[in-house]
Amino acid sequence: MSKYNSLDFNWIGCKENFVDKPDIIKLNSLVIGRYGGNSNAGQFTNEDGCLVWINDQEDWEFIILLDAHNTSESAEILIKHINKEKSSLTQILSLPTNHQTFKKLEGKILKIFMAEEFLSACRKIRGETACLIVVRKEKYVWWFSVGDCVFYLFHQELAALGQYQINQRHFYEWIGQVNTFEQAVPCYSVGVKELRKGGNRLFVTTDGILECPNNPYPHPQDIFKSFHDCNDEEGVRSILSNLKKNNIRDSTTIITWKVSVSKNAAVPSDQ
Repeated sequence: MSKYNSLDFNWIGCKENFVDKPDIIKLNSLVIGRYGGNSNAGQFTNEDGCLVWINDQEDWEFIILLDAHNTSESAEILIKHINKEKSSLTQILSLPTNHQTFKKLEGKILKIFMAEEFLSACRKIRGETACLIVVRKEKYVWWFSVGDCVFYLFHQELAALGQYQINQRHFYEWIGQVNTFEQAVPCYSVGVKELRKGGNRLFVTTDGILECPNNPYPHPQDIFKSFHDCNDEEGVRSILSNLKKNNIRDSTTIITWKVSVSKNAAVPSDQ
C-alpha cells in the first residue's frame, strides 16, 4: 500500500496504469484503490483518473472520479481546469453549511465546464470522460454526475430498506471531445443527501466493477459485505483481488471512506 501525507492528490492512469498490479493508497480517512485490468485479457492502458481534496478542520472532502476512453486527454484537461479553480471552490466549501452552500458549488462547477476556455480545450482533444463529483460537508453529501460512474452510500438503516445507490448511471453522457456542455441543454444529474446518524460508508467507483466477467458484484450489498469485519484497506484489497481473479479487462478505480455522524437525521413523524 502506498502512503501519502498530502491532503491534495490527483492521478491520471496514463501516468501510472496499474495493469496487473492492484494499488491501494490511504489519504487520511479515504482509501483509493486502483487497478488497470488484466493484460492477459487484453488490457494495456488505464484511462481512469481522480482528484481528492480533504480539509479535516472544515469537515469536508471533495473528490472527482473520471472514467475516460479513447485516450485519457479528457481526464487530464478536466483535472487541470478544476485545479485552476481550487481557491474559489474551497472558498465555497469553507462557508457555513446551509441551503445555499451546494447551490453555489453547483453554479461554480457549471461555470467551469461551460466556460469558453474549457470548451475550446475539449474540442482539441481526442476522447471524452464520465465525471462524478462527490462532496461531503458535515452531515450532508452532494454529487454532480455526468455519465456512468457510480456512487453508493452504505448505512444499516438504508440497507434495511434496500437503498444503496445514490446516483443513476447515465449512458451517452461525457465531457471532452463529445461534450454534454456543448449542447443547447447540458445533461447531468445533481443531488444532495443527508447522512444518517452513526457510520456512513461513501463508495464511488468507475464501472469496471460492474462490467467484470462472472459478475462477482451483482448487487450493491455484495460490495457492502466486503467491508464487514475488516478495515477499509482490507475491503478494497479484497474487491480488487476479486476483480483480478475474474480476469477483468476494464480498469477500476474506487474511492471509499467512512463518516461518523453524531446528529440525528430525519425520521417519520410517527416514530
